[in-house]
Amino acid sequence: MFASKIRRILIGDPLHNSQQAHELIPKWKALALLAADALSSIAYATEEIIIPLALSGLAFATTWSLPISLAILGLMFIITLSYRQTIQAYPNGGGAYIVAKDNLGTGAGLVAGAALLIDYTLTVAVSVSAGVENLVSAFPGMAGVQVFTCVWIILFLMVLSLRGVKDSATIFAIPTYLFIFSIFALIITGLVRGPQDVNIHPHTVLMNNLPDIGWILALKAFSSGCTALTGIEAVSNGIPLFRHPQSKNANMTLLMMVVILGSMFAGITYLVNSYDIVKIEGVTLLASLTQAVFGQSFAFYFVQISIFLILFMAASTAYADFPRLSSLLAIDRYAPRQLISQGDRLVFSNGIIALSMGAIALVIIFRGHTHSLIPLYAVGVFLSFTLSQAGMVVHHWRLREKGWKGSMVMNAIGTLVTFCVLIVIGSFKFTHGAWMVIITIPIIVYAFHRIHVHYVMFARELSQSHYDIDAEGHTKDHVVVIPVSGLHLGVMNAIRYGKSISKDVRVIYVKTDEVSAQRMHEAWAAKFPDMQLHVLDSPYRSISTPILDFIDHVRNENPMDFITVIFPEFVTFKWYHQLLHNQTAWLIKLSLIYKKNVIVTSVKYHLSTT
Repeated sequence: MFASKIRRILIGDPLHNSQQAHELIPKWKALALLAADALSSIAYATEEIIIPLALSGLAFATTWSLPISLAILGLMFIITLSYRQTIQAYPNGGGAYIVAKDNLGTGAGLVAGAALLIDYTLTVAVSVSAGVENLVSAFPGMAGVQVFTCVWIILFLMVLSLRGVKDSATIFAIPTYLFIFSIFALIITGLVRGPQDVNIHPHTVLMNNLPDIGWILALKAFSSGCTALTGIEAVSNGIPLFRHPQSKNANMTLLMMVVILGSMFAGITYLVNSYDIVKIEGVTLLASLTQAVFGQSFAFYFVQISIFLILFMAASTAYADFPRLSSLLAIDRYAPRQLISQGDRLVFSNGIIALSMGAIALVIIFRGHTHSLIPLYAVGVFLSFTLSQAGMVVHHWRLREKGWKGSMVMNAIGTLVTFCVLIVIGSFKFTHGAWMVIITIPIIVYAFHRIHVHYVMFARELSQSHYDIDAEGHTKDHVVVIPVSGLHLGVMNAIRYGKSISKDVRVIYVKTDEVSAQRMHEAWAAKFPDMQLHVLDSPYRSISTPILDFIDHVRNENPMDFITVIFPEFVTFKWYHQLLHNQTAWLIKLSLIYKKNVIVTSVKYHLSTT
C-alpha cells in the first residue's frame, strides 16, 4: 500500500485505454519534446569545432570554424529534405529501424536499431552532463558534486517521463522556449553591440585567406561539429505522438526545428569568432561568449540557466523515442517482450527505466565529462542516418510512386553525404572512443538474434499439438516434499494442504546442530507420532544443499512423476518487518526453477499482530 501511494504521487493515477487519443500532442508541444535534443546541441557543437582547431597553435586557425559551420549547415539542409521524404513515406513512424528493415532487410534494420538505442542512451548522458557542466561554469562550487547531480537529474527525468507524454511535453515546453528566447537574445545583442577591443574580425580574415591548417585538422573539426546534427531524426521517429494529420504536422515541426537550429548554430559560431572567444578549462565556450556579451549581469545567469534547462530537457527526445523503438524490437521478438507492455500512464515504462539505468551507467563511467562522451555519440547517429536514407532509396525504386525519381535522388544524395560523414567520424574519432560504439553495435545485434532464436524456439515448443493426456482422466499420485525449520501454525497448514493433494507427504528437516535437532524430534513425536520426519544431516550448516539433494533423490525414484515442494511461509503484519526474517525459502525456490517436473508452491500464514 505504501509503495502504491508513492507511485501515485510520483507518476499519477492510471489512464484508461480510451484516453490514448487524448495523449496525442500539438505541434508546439511536439517541437519542445522532439526538438530539445537537436536544439540543445547548440550548447556544445561550436565548442567541439573550436577545440581541435585550437590545437593547431596557428593564429586565427579558429576562423576555420565559420566555413566548417557552413558545411555542417549544408549537411543539415540535405538531411532535413531527406527526412521529409521519410515522413511522407512512413506516416506511422519512419524510424531508421523500420525503414531499413522494410527495404534493406532484417540485418540492416537490427544494425540501425542497435545504433539508435546507443544514440538515445548517449543523448541522455551527454545532454545531462553538458547541462551540469554549464551550471558548474556559472556556479563553480558545484564541481565536486557534478556526477551526483547528473544521476539525480536523470532519475527526475525518468519520473517525469513515466507520468506520460502529454504531461512531460507540457513541462518540457517551458525550458525549450525559454532557451530559444535567450539564445536569440544573446545573438541579437552580440551582433548589435559588437566586440570590444578586437582588431581583426572573422569576415576580414575570410575576405583575405584562411590560415593553412591542413585537411586532417579541418576534417577532425568537421567530424566534431557534426554533433549539431544529432536529434534531427527524432521527428520522423515520433510521428505517432502528433495530432492528426500526423504527417503534415510532423513535417511542419521538422521544418521549424531546423530553421531555429540552423539560425542559432550560425549565430553562435559567428559571435565566438567575432568576440575572439577561446576555450578555458572548466568553463564552456558558450558561457564565455555570454559573459563577453552581457558581462556578469542578470542576463548572463539567465542564459546559463536556460542552457542548463534545455540540456536537462534534451533527454526528453530520447525518452520519447527509445521506449517506442525498444517496443517495436520486442514486437518483432528481437528484444525482451517486457518492453512491449505499457504502464499505468500509457507509456512504455520498462523502456524508460532501461534507458535511465543505461544513461546513469555512462555518466558514472565517464564522470559526467561531455567531451569524453561526444566521440561515442556521432557514430550511431550517422549510421542510422545512412541506413535510413539508403532504405528510402530502395523504397522509392520499389514502389515508384508519383514523383519518385526526384525523391529517390534526394535520398540518394542524403545517403552518400551521411555515409561519407560516417567514415570521417569513424576515422577521426576512433581512438577517442568511437571504437567502443563500433564494437558494441555488433554485440547488440548478436544479442538481438539470440533473443529472436529463443522466442522462436520457445513458441515452437509450446505450440506442440502431440502432447498426450490420459483419455480416462486418471491421475497418478505424486510426492509432496515439505521443508520445515520447526513446528508452527504455518507448518501445520502446509502439512494439512499436502495431505489433501497426495498420499505420499515427506516432511524434511535439516539438522545443523544436535540440540536443535533433538528439540525438533521431541516436538514432532508429540504432534505427529504416526508420520515420519526425514532428518537431513548438514555438517557444514548449509540449509539449501541438503534440501535440493533430497528433492533430486526423490526425482530419481520416479523420473516421470511430478513432485510438489510446499514451503510453509508466514507473512508479517507490516511489509518492512519481512526484511527481518530469513529468506532461505526464496533462494531455494530460485534453484528449483530449472528442475524438471518439480512444482513449487507456498502455503502462507498471515500474522495479525505487529
